[in-house]
Amino acid sequence: MVSTTTQNRNERGTDTTAGRISQANCDSQLCVLNDLQCYAKRYIRQQPETAALICVGIGFLLGWKLKPW
Repeated sequence: MVSTTTQNRNERGTDTTAGRISQANCDSQLCVLNDLQCYAKRYIRQQPETAALICVGIGFLLGWKLKPW
């Protein structure tokens, strides 16, 4: 039972590796944006409190500067 679970995980890993190889041929701007998105997701998962405070701060500044009156 454990060996089949390990095999399924390994099969999934090969699919993502093939996706990474195909992404290597993309434009440099798209790769930079994709890398930035992956970095942001990883950072948010590791430090959710800090990410939430950053979002609240950005929302406060935008709301303050874009107020309708």
